[in-house]
Amino acid sequence: MGKAFFEGNARAKQMFAEADEALGFSLSKLCLEGPLEELTLTEHAQPAILLVSSICFELAEMNIDAAAGHSLGEYSALVAAGALRLGDAVRLVNRRGKYMQEAVPAGIGRMSAVMGPSPEEINEVLSKLPSGVCEIANLNSPGQTVVAGDAEGMEHFSKLMGEKGAKLIPLNVSAPFHCRLMKPAAEKLGLDLDAVEILDPKIPVYANVDAKPVRTKEEVRQHLKDQVCGSVRWTECMQNVFHGEQITHSIEFGAGGVLTKLLKRIVPEIKRFEVSVVISLRRSIKMEFGK
Repeated sequence: MGKAFFEGNARAKQMFAEADEALGFSLSKLCLEGPLEELTLTEHAQPAILLVSSICFELAEMNIDAAAGHSLGEYSALVAAGALRLGDAVRLVNRRGKYMQEAVPAGIGRMSAVMGPSPEEINEVLSKLPSGVCEIANLNSPGQTVVAGDAEGMEHFSKLMGEKGAKLIPLNVSAPFHCRLMKPAAEKLGLDLDAVEILDPKIPVYANVDAKPVRTKEEVRQHLKDQVCGSVRWTECMQNVFHGEQITHSIEFGAGGVLTKLLKRIVPEIKRFEVSVVISLRRSIKMEFGK
């Protein structure tokens, strides 16, 4: 993970070293050598994804007008905006991953993607659950919503939605993120957020929890606390950032292109570009955007 960056750029190596020092263990070795079962643990995967995305952004040398990130990606967006230092960010998300994993015993929590129904239709079903916990976790795009909860609540929800003909796709996740079951994680992370230095973002960062631009360090701190249990309002976030900032192009930093695909459904008129490789990175972007 991130091997091309590590081998191809001195600054990337330096950023790997910064992350290792901040964490007190060799994240770089996990990224480059594995083992995979260790790298994919939430407490390791979260800082690894943040690190590689941040390296990708820095090597691109792009001037951006606004930023946003989906769930964990909000920390990467805040690093890009200068609100969080890389070392502090990887340390925070490492602890965030631990706290989330510890909040709910293994096998209790579940998440599923609901394809088709609107959030209003889903909320109507959620209001009729006889017991258990099930809540909207991610509003990813029109027609794609993710719910999270405990086994009891998710079973009731799946049955009721199935009766309406909705398609549910169980997700392979380690915990039920972005629902009230994460409250113990939110409380622990809140203490870490109070202790870390946060700066005013240099550009507006659109927050997951309310889809509005965050412009001060106080707002950053509170929104990151609220984000642990709050829904990721990604559809609104993308609509607001592009219409509010009059932005015409998007760049997704990191592998996979998942957010670019979602954006095509949310704001199809936006020109979209993915950056995940080091080869001809700056030249490719400048050819596309002219800056």
